[in-house]
Amino acid sequence: MLFVQSPTKNKSSRLINVIIISSSICIIYLLVTLFLSCSSKIIDAYSSSTEDVYAPTSLEHIVFGIASNKNSWNKRRKDYVKLWWKPRQMRGCVFLESPPLDDEHANNVTDTSLPPVCISEDTSRFRYTYRHGLRSAIRVARVVSETVALNHTDVRWFVFGDDDTIFFPDNLVKTLSKYDHGLWYYIGTHSEIFQQNMFFGFEMAFGGAGFAISYPLAKVLAKVFDSCIERYPHLYGSDSRVYSCLAELGVGLTHEPGFHQVDVRGDLFGLLAAHPVAPLVSLHHLDHLDPIFPNMTTTEALEHLFEAANVDSQRILQQSICYDRWFSWTISVSWGYAVQIFPNHVFLPDILHVQQTFRPWKKGSGAYTFNSRALHPDPCRRPTIFFLDSISSNRDRIESNYKKSFVNCSNDMASPRKVQEIRVFSQKLDLDIKQAPRRHCCDVLPSSAGGVMEIGIRECKDEELIYMHP
Repeated sequence: MLFVQSPTKNKSSRLINVIIISSSICIIYLLVTLFLSCSSKIIDAYSSSTEDVYAPTSLEHIVFGIASNKNSWNKRRKDYVKLWWKPRQMRGCVFLESPPLDDEHANNVTDTSLPPVCISEDTSRFRYTYRHGLRSAIRVARVVSETVALNHTDVRWFVFGDDDTIFFPDNLVKTLSKYDHGLWYYIGTHSEIFQQNMFFGFEMAFGGAGFAISYPLAKVLAKVFDSCIERYPHLYGSDSRVYSCLAELGVGLTHEPGFHQVDVRGDLFGLLAAHPVAPLVSLHHLDHLDPIFPNMTTTEALEHLFEAANVDSQRILQQSICYDRWFSWTISVSWGYAVQIFPNHVFLPDILHVQQTFRPWKKGSGAYTFNSRALHPDPCRRPTIFFLDSISSNRDRIESNYKKSFVNCSNDMASPRKVQEIRVFSQKLDLDIKQAPRRHCCDVLPSSAGGVMEIGIRECKDEELIYMHP
């Protein structure tokens, strides 16, 4: 028997096929669209996170924890912090043991040139057994964990210091930029005094110099810190406790020579004039030192130094040495601070030794952790010193002027004391963090005025040696 398919069934079958095909196309389209959308979001998220990780480190990525107390903060320590604190770019707290007086607290709240005040947590539950020590060391040590607990976002580094620690912010950023903030780092320096390091440890970052802890390490340290410091009631200071707990975590100190504990007293000239080839990151103990510029108060002298640092922070205190063949003079430029003229030929390695213009922190502890040389007992046999007077800059160059410091000595026509002023010309320094820094060279230029010496600082040529040419 022959069966004939009806036209109605054919139409129905075709319609079903069309519906199935159309639905399949729609489903495929939706899946492709969804896939592309998700892929785009993943790429955007990855791109964004990559940009965040590899964007240059800036002050906005650093959170500061400053240890102070009610008495010292309400004196001139505020003035020290004002010198370097940048309220629009910086985050952090000054930690006090108790709230200041009402009027002082109100002044601090309204003073936007200062960091906010945080009140430290109670530390009475922790033991402190160091004889004749200060149990406030526990409170100061916990500034580390309490700063982390502020829960700031987008943090790469935590930096800690005392209320008399003077930071040079741009140089701090430059120094920290050398390191991967996603790894564990504990960065700082030891004391200038050998005995201090023998007692406290050569691998401990001294707190007054300031020290930095990378974000991931700080988060871990904060979690274990309280349980750790319970094992160290016998230690003297706060920095010893931080060091001990980091040592238990297996982390050693990364030394950076730009941090300075300054465990000396008196005249800091010798140390400042022979700064290592590294950005100046911090100074400390200014209350125990003479003003670093003559005829100024300590605060005025620091403000004067910051005038130069604000023009070229990476070059501040960087030492360049050149020779005047005509007079056989040796000239040492510590940029932004002072110029010295030695009336004779001095080999470069000898110039780099620190002049002992200062005295040790404690009597009888005069062994230093750097090369030093004794200061000549006769002031007239010492180099002639010219201190920074003024500084100006334009697109092409920076000019810094240095005026002679008065010393009542007789002199002859070949004496550097005949020079009254030194003008130094340079360009803004931008250190390459990917390679070891190299000292810059300088040249004695033809003078444009009587009693004036002009010097140009420049990068040394590849095979250039710094010495007295015949």
